[in-house]
Amino acid sequence: MQPVHFDQALRNIYNRDQRFRPEAFEFLKQALDYTVTDHEKNNAISGQHVTASQLLSGFRDLALKEFGPMAATLFEEWGITSCEDIGDMVFMLIDEGMFGKQDSDSRDDFQNIYDFQEVFVEPFLPKSAKIAR
Repeated sequence: MQPVHFDQALRNIYNRDQRFRPEAFEFLKQALDYTVTDHEKNNAISGQHVTASQLLSGFRDLALKEFGPMAATLFEEWGITSCEDIGDMVFMLIDEGMFGKQDSDSRDDFQNIYDFQEVFVEPFLPKSAKIAR
């Protein structure tokens, strides 16, 4: 059996489920690479396995670094509105053989790690809008 390439995996996923744009998966892959590279520097990942929490932190950090105040807008356009969405995407890629998984890994690991509004919107609101909340 020939290995599936990332582009083909995205086509397979999109044929089954159109919730997330291909750009979302591309960014998720970049976020995984960023997370692994960042954690390798700090020796924080054992055996190259990235936990949901580590991946979500890397996803957040890379998004803020790359997109700043536009991150929330882009993610909404791509269909991503929560950490749970990222978990769904991860497991879609696992099903396609693009990401690995340990037996203990679960979609539940991606629940309530952070709130997109608090992370990607509120830091960029004017002070007057923050006071009104």
